[in-house]
Amino acid sequence: MTLTIVVGSSGSGKTTFLNDVHQSHKCTYIRQYHNLRPYIAVSKIPNFDPTVLPYWNIYEKEGTAGNIQVGGTMAGEFFAGLSGGQRKLLLFELIYQRTMNQKKLLLVLDEPFAGVTDDFVPWIVDRLNLMREKHNILLVTNDHIQALTGMADNVITVSAIDRSKVKINDREKVDREKAIMALSVGNDYKFEASNADLKFFLDVEVWNSGALKGIFAFTMFSFLMFLLTFWDSNDESAALVLIGAGIIAFFAVNPYLLSLVDWRNFMSEESEALLHSSKGMNKLLKTLLAMTLVFLIALLEFGFVNSVIGGLSSFDYFIAMFFDSASMTFPFICFGLYTTLPFQAVEMLGSMPFLFMIFFSTTFSPGSGVAGLKALRYLFSRFYFWCMVPVVDEQMEGCPADSGLNLLYLCLSGLLGVFLFIIIMGGAAMIKAARRKKDGKKREAMKDDDEFQELQLEMYGEKQLRKLLRAESSGSVKSVTNTVNSEFDVKSISNTVNEFEV
Repeated sequence: MTLTIVVGSSGSGKTTFLNDVHQSHKCTYIRQYHNLRPYIAVSKIPNFDPTVLPYWNIYEKEGTAGNIQVGGTMAGEFFAGLSGGQRKLLLFELIYQRTMNQKKLLLVLDEPFAGVTDDFVPWIVDRLNLMREKHNILLVTNDHIQALTGMADNVITVSAIDRSKVKINDREKVDREKAIMALSVGNDYKFEASNADLKFFLDVEVWNSGALKGIFAFTMFSFLMFLLTFWDSNDESAALVLIGAGIIAFFAVNPYLLSLVDWRNFMSEESEALLHSSKGMNKLLKTLLAMTLVFLIALLEFGFVNSVIGGLSSFDYFIAMFFDSASMTFPFICFGLYTTLPFQAVEMLGSMPFLFMIFFSTTFSPGSGVAGLKALRYLFSRFYFWCMVPVVDEQMEGCPADSGLNLLYLCLSGLLGVFLFIIIMGGAAMIKAARRKKDGKKREAMKDDDEFQELQLEMYGEKQLRKLLRAESSGSVKSVTNTVNSEFDVKSISNTVNEFEV
């Protein structure tokens, strides 16, 4: 397999070139400044042996001796304690171990030597040579350029002057998009979820989660204050009691929901570095965890409300509290985990249901609100909730006569935001699929381009082909072609074979 390095002056677009390769082909990718969840302990990473890292015995010895730890917290503590160089070494070794049992992947590395002292360079070079036996490697470097150029199969030079062209080996002014397409070959990494990955998620995100402990402490403190201040409320104050408890429930879970954006970004980059089994599986588990948190806080809300006021102990009221809370919190989960929107956009979009609920769901006084606009109250679960509350229900307009039907509408309206999100994302997925199909046709058309075939063969096949020709010197052209047919286009191989005049 091959090692290709990308060089160029600072600001010439080397990292952008890697990002475009990554977008065009699913590959393993370590960024120059790779984001990882800071609260992950090195020792918790599943299917990973950190003891083979350089000087690990020193880290471990110093860590258990209670002295000043050599290398920060490398031996079993958290990512937050690792230096940039240590993090780079750990990720490098992680990819090496995870890809040992697979082959023909494209491994993309951005500045693997950044932040690493010269003592570790031989170790990294050794790992590069081992990985290139099974995989194609593409990396950017500003360090040790001469050493890497000597061991590289291909050198791509990017320029800040003309970003539409790159130089590949001795080929001048190669179309940048054509070069990216030529590089984008190889198998996809096969994720194999296991019980170890599930245990890893539970250890990191549940059992040892500082965020959940903080939310529990804040929620209990807030509801205890609620208990003291609303104690022995009369039945006529039911609406005020419910509003107070609902506000506490919303702001208790809100910090956790806002943290989902950073979690999603970390998870995406961790998946690129093969830290865990699957980005999709982890998002699903995080979704279930966030929904469970909303459910448990609603259960606490139901219990504390009934401890200060009577007449709301029916299980229907718990269902109403949960779906009323879900209508304002589930959009945060949707936007936070299943989009690529930045934090500010997620915060604003996720808060819209809460804002609109204030405006529309309480227009129940006779004659209040603009005609026609008042009909929007039927879209909010809080409206149907008010239809259940004693005293308040007498002032409501348009409540369903049947209590069971009212509860059904409450549940459906509580999930309305989720339904709309699924529809919008489904449309976006169709647009992306059409774009991918268009890109696929463009890629297929490019394969018929002679320059593209020669370029791809030069980067990935010519050296292997020469070896095959030497080994098969007594064989026929057909045998050589059949041998490499699984890797390259038959037309490209035949043309090259003719050039060698076999």
